[in-house]
Amino acid sequence: MPQVQLYDTTLRDGAQQEGISFSVADKLKIAKRLDELGMHFIEGGWPGANPKDTEFFIKAHDLNFKHSVLVAFGSTKHPDSKVDKDANLRALVEARAKVVTIVGKSWGLQVTQILEISLEDNLSIISESVGYLKSKGLTVFFDAEHFFDGYKANPDYALQTIEAASKSGADCVVLCDTNGGALPSEVATAIEAVRRATAVPLGIHAHNDAELAVANSLTAVQAGVVQVQGTINGYGERCGNANLCSIIPALKLKLGIDCISDEQLAKLTEVSHYVDELANLAPASHLPYVGASAFSHKAGLHVSGLMKWEESYQHINPELVGNRPKVVVSELSGKGNIIYKARELGVALPPKGKQARQILEQIKLLESRGFQYEGADASFELLLHRAQPEYKPPFELIDFMVLVERHRRLPAHGSESELLSEATVKVKIGDRVIHTAAEGNGPVNALDQALRKALLEFYPDLTEVELVDYKVRILEESAGTASQVRVLIESSNGQEQWRTVGSSTNIIEASWLALADSMEYWLMRQRETGKVI
Repeated sequence: MPQVQLYDTTLRDGAQQEGISFSVADKLKIAKRLDELGMHFIEGGWPGANPKDTEFFIKAHDLNFKHSVLVAFGSTKHPDSKVDKDANLRALVEARAKVVTIVGKSWGLQVTQILEISLEDNLSIISESVGYLKSKGLTVFFDAEHFFDGYKANPDYALQTIEAASKSGADCVVLCDTNGGALPSEVATAIEAVRRATAVPLGIHAHNDAELAVANSLTAVQAGVVQVQGTINGYGERCGNANLCSIIPALKLKLGIDCISDEQLAKLTEVSHYVDELANLAPASHLPYVGASAFSHKAGLHVSGLMKWEESYQHINPELVGNRPKVVVSELSGKGNIIYKARELGVALPPKGKQARQILEQIKLLESRGFQYEGADASFELLLHRAQPEYKPPFELIDFMVLVERHRRLPAHGSESELLSEATVKVKIGDRVIHTAAEGNGPVNALDQALRKALLEFYPDLTEVELVDYKVRILEESAGTASQVRVLIESSNGQEQWRTVGSSTNIIEASWLALADSMEYWLMRQRETGKVI
C-alpha cells in the first residue's frame, strides 16, 4: 500500500454541521491539536467568504505547525469573471497558504442546471482556475464535486473534468461523493476508470448520507487513491462527512498504512473528545474506536472471555487509540462482570466463593425493580463495599418525611398562591441520632438540604458536593401515576462527577435513594483518602 495523506476539513466542512459554530480561537486550538495528531493537511476555511475565516488565516500563520500544512479552500472562478479578477481566486492567493483546494463541477446536470452554462464552458473554468493558481506558485488540489453521481450519469464528461484539472497542473484530484449516496462497488469502479484516464494522484471526499462514508473512503484507498479527506468525529452537513477517527485506525491497524505514528494514534480518543468540547457537543458514546462504549462489555459470556483473553471480544487493543475497555454491570451480567468491575474499582473480591454470586443476584433483583447500574457506577461501587463485612456506612437513614403545601398569598405580592416544600430527616451517625428539617424549592431540594444539614456537623467538607443533574424516567407508562420510576442523579465536587440511581413507585423515595447514595459515595471516597474518619 502507498503512503496515504490525511486531509482534515473539520474547520470548514465539519463546521457546516447544525449546532456547530467555531470561534476563531476555537479553530486555532483545534488546528494545533490536529497538527499534533499528525494530519498532513488542515483545511482552515474559505478565505473571503466570511470575516471569521479571513481572520483565521491571518492568525494561523503564527501556529508553526510541526506536521501539517495549512490549506485554503475556495471554488473555481465565477462564470462571468476573468480569472485574474475573480474575487474568490484572489482571496485564495491573499490567504498566503501554500496549498489551496478549489471545488468545481464534474456532474453535467450540475453544470447546466446550477451554473447554467455549457459543459464546454465548465471545462474552461476548471482549466483556467487551476492554471491561474499554479502560476502563483501554489500547490493545487481540485475537488471534483458530485463526481460519482456525474460518473454514473455521464462517464465521459466526468472524466473530461478530471482531465481538465490534471492537464492544467492540479497536484491532486479529489473525487467527491457530495450527496453521500454512492456504494463501495461504484466507488471502486469509478476510481479504476479515472486511474486509466490520468496519472494525477487521486483523493477521496465522502459524505455519510448512506452510512458508507468510511467504507467508501477505505475502498478508495484500496483502489489506489493517496489522499483521504474527512472530519474529526464525522462532523458535517446533513449526515456528516467521513469520520477520520474511524478511518485513521483502520488505515494503520487494518491496512498496515503507517499514516501517523503509534504515539499520535494513541492521542486519537483525546483529540476526538477535545474537538467535541470546543464544538460544545457531548461525545457520542457509540462512535467506533473513540467512543466511551466502543469497547464496553455487558454480556456475562463476553466478560468471562475477556478476562481470559483480551482479544476474545475486542477487534483491537483499545489502548492503541487512547481508549480503554469498559465492563457494564446489569441483569445480563455474569459473575465475571462483577469480579472485573470490582478489580477495576480497587475492591477486593475473591474470584471464587459466594460473594460475587450474591452481589450479582442482588443486582438482578434490584434491576427487576427498576434500578439500572450501567450509568450509575457510584451506586454499583457502593454495592460492592456494602458487601464487605468490615464496611461501615458513614450514616444510616432512620426515616424521612416530605410535606408539600400550597399557601395563599396576597395579590399585592404578585401571585395568589405559592408552593412550599419541607423535608424532615432522621439519620444515625455513630451513636448519635440527628433529626433535622429544611425547606426547599421542591421536595427533592428540601430533602437535599435537610440531609446536608444533618451531616455537615460531622462532615463539613460536604459543602463541596453539589447536585448537577437530575433525571427521572417513567418505566411503566401504561400504569400512569402508579408507574415505577427511576431517578438518576449526577453529583460533583468541582473536579469529578459521579452518578447514582434510585427506583421506586414513589418518586420521592427514588430520589432519596439516589441522593443518599450520592452523599455516601463521596464520604466513602473521602474516608479512603483519610479526609474523614
